[in-house]
Amino acid sequence: MALKIEDYALIGDTFTTALVGRDGSIDWLCVPRIDSPACFAALLGDVDNGRWLIAPEGEVRRTSRRYRDDTLILETEFETDSGVVALIDFMPVGGDEHCVDLVRLVQGRRGEVPMTTDLVFRFDYGQIVPWVQSAPDGLTAIAGPDALHVVTPVELQGENFHTNGRFVVHAGETVPFRLHWFRSYETQLESRDSQLLLEQTEAWWHAWASRCQAPDPWREAVVRSLITLKALTYSPAGGIAAAASTSLPEQLGGERNWDYRYCWVRDATFTLYALLVSGYQDEARAWREWLLRAVAGKPSQLHIMYGVAGERYLPERELPWLAGYQGSRPVRVGNAAHTQLQLDVYGEVADVFHVARKFGIERDDHAWRLEKVLLDYLEGAWELADEGIWEVRGPRRHFTHSKVMAWVAADRAVKAVERFGLDGPIERWRELRARIHADVCAKGFDAERNAFVQSYGSRELDASLLMMALVGFLPARDPRIVGTLEAIQRELTHDGLVRRYATREEIDGLPPGEGTFLACSFWLADNLVMLGRVEEARTLFDRLLAVRNDVGLLAEQYDPVERRQLGNFPQAFSHVGLVNTAHNLMHAVGPATSRSQD
Repeated sequence: MALKIEDYALIGDTFTTALVGRDGSIDWLCVPRIDSPACFAALLGDVDNGRWLIAPEGEVRRTSRRYRDDTLILETEFETDSGVVALIDFMPVGGDEHCVDLVRLVQGRRGEVPMTTDLVFRFDYGQIVPWVQSAPDGLTAIAGPDALHVVTPVELQGENFHTNGRFVVHAGETVPFRLHWFRSYETQLESRDSQLLLEQTEAWWHAWASRCQAPDPWREAVVRSLITLKALTYSPAGGIAAAASTSLPEQLGGERNWDYRYCWVRDATFTLYALLVSGYQDEARAWREWLLRAVAGKPSQLHIMYGVAGERYLPERELPWLAGYQGSRPVRVGNAAHTQLQLDVYGEVADVFHVARKFGIERDDHAWRLEKVLLDYLEGAWELADEGIWEVRGPRRHFTHSKVMAWVAADRAVKAVERFGLDGPIERWRELRARIHADVCAKGFDAERNAFVQSYGSRELDASLLMMALVGFLPARDPRIVGTLEAIQRELTHDGLVRRYATREEIDGLPPGEGTFLACSFWLADNLVMLGRVEEARTLFDRLLAVRNDVGLLAEQYDPVERRQLGNFPQAFSHVGLVNTAHNLMHAVGPATSRSQD
């Protein structure tokens, strides 16, 4: 049976990532070939389509794991009848995106433990079986442009398209494995000492984490979330992927299985705040610069998401040869939502540039010119129906959240002139801002329900409406905002956690069913803080911290009935929410208040 999503942990090198199971398996690794990612593991638990297992050969009495302090070095300890052994997994940092390294050290800690390793290398999402050959120091596996070189003293042998090895580890011994991906037509790896790589990687992460300005008593959770965001960053460009995985389901056995290995514009301002308030100016600047490059171009062609380097063409396709995580099909790569119209992204782009100016990130005249061009387009486009923040695959609608974020775009443009002395047609923008505000209040609010609704003319609620106070559209204590919050608490929560909306095929064009959405649950806590209901917010925050897995990671969603994580993993948006809510709870002017009052 496949491991649960929360049974995995993340390792990475700021170029790419891998997911390591608590049983000693690596079931997912994509190398950073932007044009066509090649992976040696196909999908979690889909063993015949890719896996690398290192584990005790006999029965395991106890398994425990942890990250080494403030690093991305994972230690998994196995206790057997004959002894204790630790598996140390990491990806060395400071290397080259064209040659990925993954190191696995098997360290004897007590007695002696018979071990086994099983390597199932597959490229192109499990479709391609490479040509595997023995090498003096291990083996090589080659298929087309991709090659792997495994270096280890353990004798390896092939059987039924698997590569197996058996060895015994005694107390005090360390048996190394090093996997190196490279382009098959380029130079293979240089010999490097695994212990030295471990020490260098540990020192690098400690130095990076030491810069964190994290609030007590939640420093551990905040630092782990920030390390996760750093691991999901494609460092050459500054883009932060929404998750490390694709097609992990929002409902087990369901169809809501999407590729999240891209950068979403909707995440931009929350991410910028999380980095800036935590002391990571360089990363925030790189994120701002990534966004500026990605969205540059014709305003009508602004996308809702981009590749990690800013790529725009992200065609969606299904992989029928994969069974899907616990039978959840189809398995998709690429994301067709990149072609959707979502008006909220114009507000996010304007807000990112505004926040950067507020925090003193050096001025970029190109950013202001681009923002003005986007405003010119939005003046004629804000009244259009769109697909909304949740990327519905049903008909376009006039989503309330989309209109609110169009208001944000106009509002931040006005403030750029008023507060930062930039040039622009301020009276025209003030009029636009007032017109959008009046439209939302007249058409997006249901007086009978005393709540804003998902779209004009609808009676449905939507958790994105929790953003209204956070972006400053109305004060948190406005009766209409309070009424909306209370309606969401009453109708869209389960065990205190928030669902996005009532999923029904007539609403979003897909079969119903998903878990609670963790980012929205953090937004609820932020709203409670702004209302002064701090103890209630703390209780919810503690509830969300309890949802994390044993090494502090969050997926996109959580099923409070089955008590397990759902969706792609780990999810940047969830960890961004954690960081911001922790700061909101501990500071008089946290990200929520700062953003709403700017």
